[in-house]
Amino acid sequence: MSAIVFPGIGPTRFAELARFLVAHPVARRFVAEADRALGYSLVDRYREAESRGDQGAFPEPTRLAFLVSCLALAECAVDGQDTPPVACAGASFGGIPAAVRSGALPFPEAVTMTVEWGRRVDAYFAAHHRDIVTQSFARVPLDRLAEIRAELDARGEWNEVACHVDHDFHMLSVREDSVEWLEKRLRAAGGLPLYVMRPPMHSALFEGLREEIAAEVVAKAPFSDPSTVIVSDHDGSLVRTADGVRSLLLNAVTRTVRWPLVAETLKGLGVERVHVAGHDALWGRVAVMTDAFRVVAVRPDTAMRPRRRSTIA
Repeated sequence: MSAIVFPGIGPTRFAELARFLVAHPVARRFVAEADRALGYSLVDRYREAESRGDQGAFPEPTRLAFLVSCLALAECAVDGQDTPPVACAGASFGGIPAAVRSGALPFPEAVTMTVEWGRRVDAYFAAHHRDIVTQSFARVPLDRLAEIRAELDARGEWNEVACHVDHDFHMLSVREDSVEWLEKRLRAAGGLPLYVMRPPMHSALFEGLREEIAAEVVAKAPFSDPSTVIVSDHDGSLVRTADGVRSLLLNAVTRTVRWPLVAETLKGLGVERVHVAGHDALWGRVAVMTDAFRVVAVRPDTAMRPRRRSTIA
């Protein structure tokens, strides 16, 4: 049995992704539908944003291009399979394509939701919590992470786990003036500090943003019960209702991502093969996934390779 996983959004190479969007027939179909929902050319806006070098973690056209490519790649992944995937899951931003793929959210509404959601996130963090960042790091087991967090608490320094990516790979949100101490402490513990993200992610502090998005963005969306069950990236539970999907997406604002729980649930469903649909340098590559499943990376470059045709002698 198989499942489809959508990674969290990350840096992508414009040339590779743009080529997929304009050249692959499945991607072109999704792009055309996105253009109708947006009222403008997504690829043109994506190209313009790239040429300007737009500031910010992920400008609006990048978010949209990622959404479109993930869904097109998911269709490529299941093309020709006799048995449909038994479940899907999305890490962080990947929850939106998971909702679409499950049948719980129409694609045009997902496009407009991505636009409105992203604009509210940008405006919120331009005005609030400007001193908070999220530090990612590897090679720190859970017991060592607990020790480091206890030390931060003793110093009176706020901290909250944004993501448990693997049993020794985490993302911790802290005040920006704590980053230097945290990086030194992580290295002393044998850890490997990676990158610092701004704006931060997944914290109970952002309840005001969640409420705004719930009232002004998600309330407009026509959710329905998913035809394919979604595995929650917050607690590994199975999401089977429209209200459950709506809450899952909103909870991405305030709740910690716990990726090992997703892997445990997929194993419990009997999944042996996981298709990771989207450009991914993290979520499908950590040990909690590769040790448990045959992970098939479905990326723009792999989708563009000619398929081998079988012949009968």
